Amino acid sequence: MNALLEDLKARGLVAQTTADEELHEHLSSGCQTLYCGFDPTADSLHIGSLVPLLTLKRFQDAGHKPLALVGGATGLIGDPSFKAAERKLNTDDVVEDWVGKIKQQVSAFIEFGDKENAAEVVNNLDWIGKMDAISFLRDVGKHFSVNAMIQKESVKQRIDREGSGISFTEFSYMLLQSYDFAALNKMNGCSLQIGGSDQWGNITGGIDLTRRMNQQKVFGLTLPLVTKADGTKFGKTESGTIWLDAGKTSPYAFFQFWVTTLDADVYKFLRYFTFLSIEEIEAIEAKDKEIKGRPEGQGILAKEVTRLVHGDEGLASAERITEALFSGDLSSLSESDLAQLAQDGLPSTEVTEAEKTLIELLTSCELAKSNKMAREFTKNGAVSINGKKVTDSEMLLQKSDALFGKYTVIKRGKRLFNLFIWK
Repeated sequence: MNALLEDLKARGLVAQTTADEELHEHLSSGCQTLYCGFDPTADSLHIGSLVPLLTLKRFQDAGHKPLALVGGATGLIGDPSFKAAERKLNTDDVVEDWVGKIKQQVSAFIEFGDKENAAEVVNNLDWIGKMDAISFLRDVGKHFSVNAMIQKESVKQRIDREGSGISFTEFSYMLLQSYDFAALNKMNGCSLQIGGSDQWGNITGGIDLTRRMNQQKVFGLTLPLVTKADGTKFGKTESGTIWLDAGKTSPYAFFQFWVTTLDADVYKFLRYFTFLSIEEIEAIEAKDKEIKGRPEGQGILAKEVTRLVHGDEGLASAERITEALFSGDLSSLSESDLAQLAQDGLPSTEVTEAEKTLIELLTSCELAKSNKMAREFTKNGAVSINGKKVTDSEMLLQKSDALFGKYTVIKRGKRLFNLFIWK
């Protein structure tokens, strides 16, 4: 049995495989080339892409060669798989810009260089863009039965649903992705495609096309789509999607997402999103069951994943901000730490005036619902400014008093904060 596949199965990371026994033998016979596709549907990947990204790394660590395919061509079409409605088509220049950004992101997870299993990033526009319509219909379309295509679950759902159904453009997506596999098999000797379980129909289409066009046997492996125990969508919060780009989701907000993982999910997520061994994760789970009070699993998960995505510096910043807000001592925070809080870490309010009274600031952000409440909170010692308690509700605050001449953090009670940004 292949050790890598056994580890993936132990982590719950295998949803489906083709020819399971043969795949075990194939991966045990030496360095194999595999690929996973990432379509540029936004200017950043989100944490839903982490499972396949980290799986590419797991394969590389086991001695195999990963290809990260960025869909410059398929991104212009849009994958219909299990989508409720037709995607909005983006322009060539928008997709090209997104392709560049996503190339950079996937490159952070796999290793390049001169060794046999060095990673590569490929763009399917390089081969699909060169094919004319007649060649595509004759060389690729000829091998597909429409009868079989409409029976694929991802397409069938769209056809059966009331409304606009599915356009020929999105219907053709399966042919393009299938051709990717055949092209990569011919050019790079690629013999395995991995992807989310919603890609099963596209992957099996590619396996069949590669057999017909190249007379080669290739394999497919799908990964489970991540779900949360409470039924809410993974990777979504009240403030929106959790992105891998630090400019869209700060390292602090990213860290907080993982810290607040439910007990019912944390050990599954440790298996999916970290490189801790199964034995280490089982030990963490056993210890958490024995101790009274807060379990350690969430903190370990947050540290491991934040370090993977944002590096040691990003993790240190996230932990520094978390500790500062918990203790109330903001003296350790840097200007970039406060910029993270302004981005998505705390409720924030812009101040355009030269000065404001504490009462005005407290009521403007609903830390107090009235002037009377603001005075009571302040008088009772429940209010602090930049980590220092104050008792004078009439005091004037100015931009010159702000941290780095820009930020004022007001805290009421133990957990209520507001960040004021002086303009």
